[in-house]
Amino acid sequence: MISRRSLSVFLCLVLLAVPVSGVLAKKKPVKKSEKYYQVAWCKDAKGQVEVVLPDKTRCDCLTATHAIEFDFGSKWAESIGQSLYYGLQTGKRPGVVLILKKQKDYKYWLRLNSTIQHYKLPIDTWMIKGF
Repeated sequence: MISRRSLSVFLCLVLLAVPVSGVLAKKKPVKKSEKYYQVAWCKDAKGQVEVVLPDKTRCDCLTATHAIEFDFGSKWAESIGQSLYYGLQTGKRPGVVLILKKQKDYKYWLRLNSTIQHYKLPIDTWMIKGF
């Protein structure tokens, strides 16, 4: 038979262990979508999000001066064409906001900007560090 004292000690140990296990558990990082960054950045830039253009395409962010495409780093090449097209459709300067999820994604920032510089493309760029 278990004594009352032994049961009390056991319950105390269990209750003490529960909060500690919750603190020690690793939390998974929250993955943020492209839309999350787009909305926050565009709001700061006093722009409009997801503006529908005459041909029914959507510009990610339209400001007073720029038509901007948002993409994660690995899609840097696609962002060039889309930003140029949005600029053509709106008459505004093309722009790209490149979202880097990890430190090693910086290589995409270099690729984007070296391509723009080499071909003298009229595209402005901004970086968001999502890490």
